[in-house]
Amino acid sequence: MEDILLLNSIERYLDGRMLDDERSFFEELRSKNPSIDEMVVEHKLFQQQMDTYADIRNFKDILHSVHSKLSSTGEIRSSEEPENFGGKVIQLWNRYKKTAAIAASIAGITALFISALAIYFSPATDKSELQRLSRMIDEVKASQQITNNKLNEVAEPKIPKGATVKAGGTAFLIDGKGYLITNAHVLEGSGAIVVDKDGHEYNSTILTVDRKTDLAVLKIDDKDFKPIKNLPYSIRRMEPDLGAELFTLGYPRDEIVYNMGYLSAKTGYKGDTSSCQLSLTANPGNSGGPVFNKNGEVVGIITTKQTQSEDVVFALKSNNIFRLIDSLKTTDTLFKKVKLPKGTSTLKNMDRVSQVKKAENCVFLVKAYK
Repeated sequence: MEDILLLNSIERYLDGRMLDDERSFFEELRSKNPSIDEMVVEHKLFQQQMDTYADIRNFKDILHSVHSKLSSTGEIRSSEEPENFGGKVIQLWNRYKKTAAIAASIAGITALFISALAIYFSPATDKSELQRLSRMIDEVKASQQITNNKLNEVAEPKIPKGATVKAGGTAFLIDGKGYLITNAHVLEGSGAIVVDKDGHEYNSTILTVDRKTDLAVLKIDDKDFKPIKNLPYSIRRMEPDLGAELFTLGYPRDEIVYNMGYLSAKTGYKGDTSSCQLSLTANPGNSGGPVFNKNGEVVGIITTKQTQSEDVVFALKSNNIFRLIDSLKTTDTLFKKVKLPKGTSTLKNMDRVSQVKKAENCVFLVKAYK
C-alpha cells in the first residue's frame, strides 16, 4: 500500500499537480533519501518511454488510415493483384503525387522515431554512449590566459613558450612529496603543469601513462612546491556500499568545484568490475578527480559520464591505484619511495565544510601541453 501511495506522489510531483508546500516537503524527502530519488528518475524515464511509444502508435494509425483510403479508391493495390499496370501508375502519380508525398513524410517520421528508439535501447560504441570528462582544448587555453593575467607580475607562466595546450582535467596527491594521480586521457600531450586552488602553477613530470587502466602518475618537480608531510585523507581499498553518500572535488571551471551524490551501482559501464556508477553531477574537467566517502577516504577516480542520462557518472575504484603503484614498484625504483595514505582518514568526524577545506589543498588542475 505504501509503495502505491509513493508512486502516486511521484506521478503528481512529475506532473506538477502538487501544492507548493507539498512539493517542498517531497523535494526535501527526495534529497535525503537516495532510493526515492532513484525511483523519481526511473519513473520519469518510464513516462518518457511511454510517451514515445504512444507517438509511434499514433503515427502507425495515421499510416493505416492513409493506406486504407488509398486502397479503397484504387490508387494503390495489394500484392495479390496483377502488377502489369505501369501506365495506370504513371497517371495516378501525376494525379495524386501530393497525397503520396504526405504519406511518405509520415512514414519517414515514423522511421525516425523507431530509429531513435533503437539507438536509445540498443548497445552502441563507448564513444557515443560515454563522454570523457577532460576539459576541451579551447577552455583550457582560455583558462591559461586568465591565469597568466592574474599572476602577471607575480610569477612567470610554467608552460614552455611555443607549447600548445591540448587538454586538461583534475589530479590529486597520493603522496605528499608531490606524486599525483589522474586519468591517462587527461594527458593529451608530451608535458603537463598543475595548478593549485590559489592559481599557482607548478612544473610536473609525467612518470607513467597506462592507457589500459586509464590511469597516469605525475610528479611535481618545482622548487616552489612545498611537500605535505601527511595527507589529510586516506585511500580506501574496499568499495563503498550501495547508496553510500559520496562527494567530489575537481576543476570543471577555473576554480575548484564541490559536488555531492551517492553510489548507484557497484559496477561501471556495461558491468565493468574495475569501476562503479555514481549518481552526481560531473562535467568536462572532472576527469581524474577524487571521489570521497563521508569519512574523507578516497574511494574512486572520476573518468566518464553517460551521455544519454543525467547524472550517471563512472569512476575507477580506488583499489586500482594500489594495483598500479604496486606494479610500478616492481619495475621502477622511483616508485619504491611512494607511500600511499592508508589507515583512518584525519577527515573522519569533521563536518563537510572542514573536510573540503583540508582536502582541496591536495587537488590540482592539470593542463597538458605539446
